[in-house]
Parts: sequence; C-alpha cells; structure tokens
Amino acid sequence: MTVFILVAGAFTGPHVWRDTAARLTAGGAEVRTVALTGLGGPGASDGPVDLETHIADVLAVIDAVAAEPGREIVLVGHDYGIHPVYGAADRRAGAVTRIVHLDAAMVRDGVPALAAVPDQLLREEIAELAAAHGERGSGGELPPPAGDAWTRWGSTEGLSTAALDGLTALAAPQPLGTLLQPLRLTGAVAAVPVTGVLCTGNGPGVEMLQIMVDVGDPALRALADAEVAFLELATGHWPMLSCPAGLADALAGAASGGGQRLTPPDTARPPAHLRPFLLDVPERPRERTGNADLYLPDGPGPHPAVVFVHGGPVPAGARPTPRDWPTLTGYARLVAGRGAVGVTLDHRLHAVTDYGRAAADVAEAVERVRADPRVDAHRVALWFFSGGGPIMADWLAEPPRWLRCVAANYPILAPLPSWGLTGSRFHPVRTVSEAGDLPVVLVRAGRESAEIAATVEEFVAEAARCAANVEIVDVPEGRHGFETLDPTDAVRAAVLRAVDAVLDRLRGRGAAS
Repeated sequence: MTVFILVAGAFTGPHVWRDTAARLTAGGAEVRTVALTGLGGPGASDGPVDLETHIADVLAVIDAVAAEPGREIVLVGHDYGIHPVYGAADRRAGAVTRIVHLDAAMVRDGVPALAAVPDQLLREEIAELAAAHGERGSGGELPPPAGDAWTRWGSTEGLSTAALDGLTALAAPQPLGTLLQPLRLTGAVAAVPVTGVLCTGNGPGVEMLQIMVDVGDPALRALADAEVAFLELATGHWPMLSCPAGLADALAGAASGGGQRLTPPDTARPPAHLRPFLLDVPERPRERTGNADLYLPDGPGPHPAVVFVHGGPVPAGARPTPRDWPTLTGYARLVAGRGAVGVTLDHRLHAVTDYGRAAADVAEAVERVRADPRVDAHRVALWFFSGGGPIMADWLAEPPRWLRCVAANYPILAPLPSWGLTGSRFHPVRTVSEAGDLPVVLVRAGRESAEIAATVEEFVAEAARCAANVEIVDVPEGRHGFETLDPTDAVRAAVLRAVDAVLDRLRGRGAAS
C-alpha cells in the first residue's frame, strides 16, 4: 500500500492537508501528516527547536510506517517542509520509495532553508531578527504573516478569502532555528526517486525549466540527467487549500512515477535557442565593442539604432553568449539591411537576483551605442526578449526623448511570485502607466506557457486601462522562442510585421529636442 507522509511548510501544520488527505484516502492510499514541533506538533522540546528537531519528527513517522509490512512510503514536502523531508530521507533512504517536492526549492547539503525564501528583503529581515537571538536564532521565532503578507512567501492565487483567513488564523510562529540551521546530507538520499509538483501560479512550469536546461543551467541539467519527473498545477503556492482534489490527483500520479521529464541537451542537435533564425538574412558588417556588437547598415550615417536585449537568466558560463545567439543576430542583421544599426549585447542576468546589474549593463551599452558617430543618438529603439522583459520597466517609467519605441517578444512582464521580486522596480505592468505616448510593440506568442502568458495579459489589461500606446503583433502558431522553433510562413510574416512596426516608429517621430 502507498503511504503518503505529508510535511507542511513554514507556519503551517497538519490541518492544511485535511481535504487533500481525505481524497487520497478515498483513492485507497494511507496518509500520515507530520506534526512538526512548534507548528502544530508536540509543542515542548528539550531545547531550542531547529531543523534537526523537525527531521526527528519526520523520522518518527517514517519509522512507525516502515515497521508495518507492505508499505511504500512517498514523502511529500511543501515549501520549507522539503528540508526536514530530505534530512529524514537521507537517514532512511532504504525505507522511502519516492520524494515529492510540492512547490518547493531544490535543497543542498550545508545550505539552510533560509536560502530558499524567495523575497531577498525578507531573508535580510529574518537574518536581522535571528541575530538578536544569538547563534542561529536560538529560541527565537518568526511571527506568521497575515493577509497580503502571505504573498512574500508565495502566490496566493486560487485561495478564497475564507481560505486565506483560515491560513492566517491557524498559522504558528516559525522557530528561527529551523530556517537557519544548515541541512546536512550524507548523499544516501540521491538514490531515492524524486518528483516535482510545480504550481505555475507561483513559478515556472516544465516548459520554462526546459528552456533553462537548454541554455545550460547546471542545477536543472542535473535534474534532466537524473530523469526527475514533473507535474503541474495551475494554482498558487498553497494547492492543498486552493485545489485539494487536483493536488491529490497529482500526488497519486507522482507516486506511480508519472510526470513529464526534462530532456538533456542532445549533442547531435543544437538546443532550441541555437537553431537557425527563421529568415534567411544576409550577413552584415559587425563591430564588437565592450559587451555590445553593432551590425552596420550601408552608408556613413548617422543611422537610427535598435538595441536587442536578451532574456534569461543565462548561466555565466553559457557559450556562445547571448549576443551571438541566432535570434538576436538574425534580428540585428535584418534591421541593418533596412537602414538601422542592429545592436546585440551581453548583460549579467545570471540569476533572478541579478536584474539590477543586468539593467545597468543595458543602460551602459545603450549610452555607448548612442555615442557612436554612426548612430543617430535621437532615434533609438529597445527590443526586449523573454526574461529580459522586466528590464523594460525602467524605460517605461522614465522614457527619455530619444527613445522612439520599445518592443518585447514573448516577454515576462511581471516578476513571477517565486522570484521574490514583487516589490522591486522591475515590474512593467506597474510602469506602463508612466510611459506617456512612448510606442510599445508587444509580440505575443499564441502557444506561450501559462505562467508567462498571465503576465502578458496583465500588462495588456493595464495598458488598456491607462490608454498606453501599445500595438500587439500576435503570433498564433508561435511558441516561446518562435524565431528558431517555428519556421512557418505565418510566423515569418509576423516577425516581419513586428520589425516593420518598430522601424516605422523609430523613423516616424520628429527629432528630439
């Protein structure tokens, strides 16, 4: 018989699993919910409550189940709960059939759970609170969030007002030691099969993870090599409250080994982002300066310029670097053939925490391009792609007069909740109302992943509300990265429409004063 051992996340206890557990039980499984000390658990402890305390709580349940014959244990860790799950599974690897990450981060030996808290400011606040309690926050507690503050820990998408109120009412303080004590693993847990259940209302789905594998993310490449399976739920960070039936189905599927697996890069075929550009564009003269390449049109100029800003995150060691990717070079050569300088560049968006320095890299490159005597410094367009979309927020918020247009292909236009950037400036949905009459060309992929499409639709709705100057070029057949994935006549035509729209706006306004 399958026995699900369910371990809840920060501030929560066994009560959150009630409806999911009932559905699993009705399906013929056995369910045990772990009452973690201090979070609905035994309460009193011989000493300060830390991660080892919670690992012991999980071990006690594993040992009780394993003492009965014929039990296949599936350990499920939600959020913080994945840390005691791994600590316990590492010590009882032979007794555990599978581990399920339920919207939970990857764990590493020697790294505390605090590192997985998405909000950087929140991590700093927790560290300061811990410092007031001595080494590793001994004996201290983190008060539970309430109301909208839950969004600092994950998306509340799908939660009714009553469910959110209930989450707050039953929340318990989180012992600081559980977040600060490093997880220690011997490596035995590596033998246990793993499944991830992704909540796409909170973070990336399988499609986005595959893109990150293709561009060389080492951690995700390891998951692909290990054939880790993934299932998706279209909800926020607390699926046991927002869609318990769907979660029960997902956990049952995980227990049977179901799910979609990431594909390791095929050495016999280039990854999607390195396949040929869908248009046959002639080569153009190229000059490399700093982190930017200029593709030059005929004639001395000065010419208008289009600066193409790649997405990401892209691992620092990825080769070739983005300014040499076929999509970027294809667009740059295309606009150069039509009389504008095409610019590709590299910026340092290597993790979602890098948007500040990536934005600075872009701004510096733009000023260097504008200073080139072959460039008309008063006629520049910026064109953003994919995960570069959040950088667009700066240019919408305070558009300089020389900026004649911004464009975006299959962009992320609001930080995903799991990034911990919801309060940052990199949020184009919030800044489009400040763009004035700045033209925006939005190229929308019809077969976009749900989590990215949601940010695009949010942007479109806000642009309509504030009457922003936005033109949408739809690519109904297009996937994320359609320039190298979908070389159809319809997609080619859409690419040319987008280029025409940008160049028309680049040339169509009077010279800036």
